[in-house]
Amino acid sequence: MDSLRIATGALPAAQRLEAFREVFGRKLLKIEIEPERGTEFDVDMTLQALPGLGMASGSLSPMRNRLTRALIDNDDLVFVILQEGVGTAGQRGRQATISNGEAILTTNDAPGSFAGHTRTQLINLRFERKRLAPQLADANDFLLRPMSVNNPALRLLTSYLQIVGSELTRSPSVLQRSAADHIHDLAALALGATRDAAEIATGRGVRIARLQAIKADAAANAASSWLSLDAIAARHGLSPRYIRSLFQSEETTFTDFVLSQRLARAHALLVDPRYGDRLISAIAFETGFGDLSYFNHRFRRRYGATPSDIRAAARRNDG
Repeated sequence: MDSLRIATGALPAAQRLEAFREVFGRKLLKIEIEPERGTEFDVDMTLQALPGLGMASGSLSPMRNRLTRALIDNDDLVFVILQEGVGTAGQRGRQATISNGEAILTTNDAPGSFAGHTRTQLINLRFERKRLAPQLADANDFLLRPMSVNNPALRLLTSYLQIVGSELTRSPSVLQRSAADHIHDLAALALGATRDAAEIATGRGVRIARLQAIKADAAANAASSWLSLDAIAARHGLSPRYIRSLFQSEETTFTDFVLSQRLARAHALLVDPRYGDRLISAIAFETGFGDLSYFNHRFRRRYGATPSDIRAAARRNDG
């Protein structure tokens, strides 16, 4: 998978704007760039390519980006998610302003503009029209219609992109295709998919996105004493039974997933020389285990050695 980071901070200040305009703006992004007067021009974006779509994510200083007729060379659909800030888009006689967490759809086959009135954090998804449009009743009807931050599919899509985005560059092609499918499904649902497309997406993209969000939440809070299936279900507005079914689709359970996260964290602390003086019992409790004998039993079963053995081996290797 192709990935490219664009950071104007790496360019000489005197040449920053013109170099970015010519190399990245006109040739790569196909837009004209006009910084807001009185502001320092700054861009930090990562561009990624997946099968059938491109993704650009990062932050921009206040500026106006224009797609001119001279730069039009495709009819792709662009899904703009404004994570932070305020921006206004204009195209085909329509205008729409979006802010924190909202999104809009634009098209690359007609002149248009997007003005960031503040510093913005965003995710742009560029879909091949021939692939996304069939999932929608009429793609053109959805152009420049703001999508609310409370749109469930939009929230799932944003969450999914935040979770998997940094991992995509290292994923094998089969996982890239799968991720692209899920992103298409969730975007179509957020916009208003046809009935058939919605049924497919609900069974494919939505379930995967929910599972990824739950895993990320559980992993981040694996050491917390409150963590349980019921607590996670309440946090995500889902039933415990539904969450069980999500994990069953991967032939595992919520309990096993949390256990693996806790064991992995404990192992990492045991082999880290910075924690060499910390008691093993303290590490067990810090990583979410309330019973030391249970921790020792599960750790040995997972790693084929006791926590003390693992720590001793790490010290020998470091020494």
